[in-house]
Amino acid sequence: MTQAEVEIRKATEQDRDSILVVHTNAFGEAEGTVIAKLVDEMLNDASGEPMLSLVGETDGELVGHLLFTSAKLEPDHGQVSARILAPLAIVQNRQRRGIGGRLIETGLRLLEESGVDLVFVLGYPDYYSRFGFKPAGVQGLQATYPIPPQNADAWMVTELKPGTIENCKGTVRCSKALDHPKYWLE
Repeated sequence: MTQAEVEIRKATEQDRDSILVVHTNAFGEAEGTVIAKLVDEMLNDASGEPMLSLVGETDGELVGHLLFTSAKLEPDHGQVSARILAPLAIVQNRQRRGIGGRLIETGLRLLEESGVDLVFVLGYPDYYSRFGFKPAGVQGLQATYPIPPQNADAWMVTELKPGTIENCKGTVRCSKALDHPKYWLE
């Protein structure tokens, strides 16, 4: 299977059960079950709207999923539009083939086209820096819950509208489903 054989598209309600299977498979039974439950809650959480849910599909089978949910900055900086990228999952037998990167690139493009200014992620700096993400804390943009100092670089942001970061500082507030300290460990 090549990258070209994977279609990236917006998820539909009919994809929901398959999306949860993707997360369970990607992270293994124990952690995957917890993440699938979180994704299910996030998809039902109106406080995360507007959200963008993308899937990777090949031969009628979902092999990847990426979710972006709405975020807000406190103090409020007017019309700054922000999203949180979480989670990203690729089924185990399709990992390391560029599907995750295509999901991220497509999502960032769609968010930029829709007028989103900033996208945040808590993840592996070596991976997400390939897509323009940089440490957010040092730029005055704090996570919903404190990130341990040894993992500070994992809290990252990318600017879809140049000049946004220099005009805002504060704490990022996430959807209700994601608003629990256990989801903010890296």
